[in-house]
Formats: sequence, structure tokens, C-alpha cells
Amino acid sequence: MKHPKTVWVTGASSGLGLHTAQQLGKAGWTVIAGARSFRELETRDGIIRLPLDVTDEESVRAFCDRALEISPWVTAVVQCAGVLVLGSCEETSMEEYRRVMETNFLGMVRMNRQVLPVMRAQGEGRIVLFSSINGLMGIPFQNAYTASKHAIEGYAEGLQMETRPFGIQVTLIEPGDHRSGSDRYRGHAAGMGPDSPYAAAYGSATARIHHDETHGSDPDVLGRKVARLLEKRRMPFRKRIASPDQHLAVYLHKFLPARWNEAILRSYYVRREKKSGGKIGAGRGRER
Repeated sequence: MKHPKTVWVTGASSGLGLHTAQQLGKAGWTVIAGARSFRELETRDGIIRLPLDVTDEESVRAFCDRALEISPWVTAVVQCAGVLVLGSCEETSMEEYRRVMETNFLGMVRMNRQVLPVMRAQGEGRIVLFSSINGLMGIPFQNAYTASKHAIEGYAEGLQMETRPFGIQVTLIEPGDHRSGSDRYRGHAAGMGPDSPYAAAYGSATARIHHDETHGSDPDVLGRKVARLLEKRRMPFRKRIASPDQHLAVYLHKFLPARWNEAILRSYYVRREKKSGGKIGAGRGRER
């Protein structure tokens, strides 16, 4: 029996989640999209939209129950929900760390805990987790985000080993910089300010981060690649979608000594450290 191609997409109101949902819809999938900004069930541009806050257990459960009423077969779940807080390790608050981890990492865990019993009963299913280049390497002043993406990388390895016997495939998407994101889901640590001992380096780094994203890759291309990946009989465990220089940075990080990597990345992000250096205020949105 041939089942309909139904995919759930989290974090689908903006950024890479939105572009991925749109491209999946164009590829013929029934797309059930969730985001905090969606207030009620509605269909827009061929995408079924449901409220979803991945940090709230009841919201996740309600989304899954309603999605299963719409289509009892779940071919795939694509998890894109995420937030970004820019700040130094020292001046990013514990609450800010918690907010990033609750959304980017634990939000995926909550969704998987709901969908895995369904996919096991089906005898198949596909789970796509959006990590990042920052899941493979760190950069200055993006530490909470980087930590959450490293957590996703390790979690996904165990998830695949546990679920493969049930016919469930897991894939990590590792995007580089893309022209996407919303200021609602990115921000600066409240503790950062002009008197911070990190102010000059922070201003330089955030300006570079902002530049790289605004000049990044086309998010629709990424969405189409995810759609094609879901059509494969056997998905790869990792799929890095990035520019050539970002692929090179990952390879260098893997093979060069740690001090060399530190020197290369610091020189790229921290151009100067004079008091008149960068201006605190530039920002960047990753996926979502």
C-alpha cells in the first residue's frame, strides 16, 4: 500500500524552516508546519500551519495529535526550530543558555519522543535534524548556539543506532551561512554592552557574522536539497550544505592542530581589538 508523502516541519515561520517547508510543498509533499507564531490551524500557500512551541511539552503533544488527525501517516519530520543568542561565554546568562538549549536541542528531543512510537508502529520513518557548521566547530561569541548544535550531533548518532532496527532513518543537515533568519529568533546577550572587556572583539566578530549571513547561500536551494534527500531510498547520515570555503574550514578544523585552528578562526572573526573596534549591535540569524 502506497502512503501519502506527509512531512512535519518545525520552526517553519521564518528562515531555513520556512524555505524548507515551501520547497517541500512545491515538491508534492503534504506539509504540516509548526511554529510559535502560528496561532490557529490554517492552510496558506498549500502548507498546513499549526501552533507549536517546542519548549512546551503540551504544545508539542497537541501539535502531534492534531497533525495525526490530518494525516495518520508520518513519512518524515524535519526539525528546524531554533534561536540564537550572541554573547561572550562570561556574559551570556544561564537563562539565555537555557533558552537556546530548550529550543534548539531539547525541542528536538520533545518532538522525537512523540513521533518515534508512531514511526515504530509504521515500521518506517525519516527524521531530519537541523544542526549547523557550528555543530562541527566553534566560533567566538556564538557559544550557546554552538553548544546546542554540538549536542544535536552527538544525540543524532545515538538516535540512529537505536532506531535503525525499526526502519527509521536519521539525517543531520549541517547548513553553512544562508540568507535567512528573523530578528525575533536572534539577539544579543543582555550582559553585553559597550563597557564589556570583550566589546571590541565582540563588535568585530558580530559584524563578520552578520556580513557572512547577508551574503550567504540561497535558502531555497537548501530547501530543494532537503526535498531531494527525502526522496532517496537511503538517506545519508550527514549532509553538509555550505559554500566551498565553509567546507574547507570544516576539513581544516578536523585535520589541523587546535592552536592553528584557533589562530585562523580568531584572525577571521576578530580583525582588531582597539576600543574603537566593532560596534555592538550587529546580529545574525541561522536557520528558522
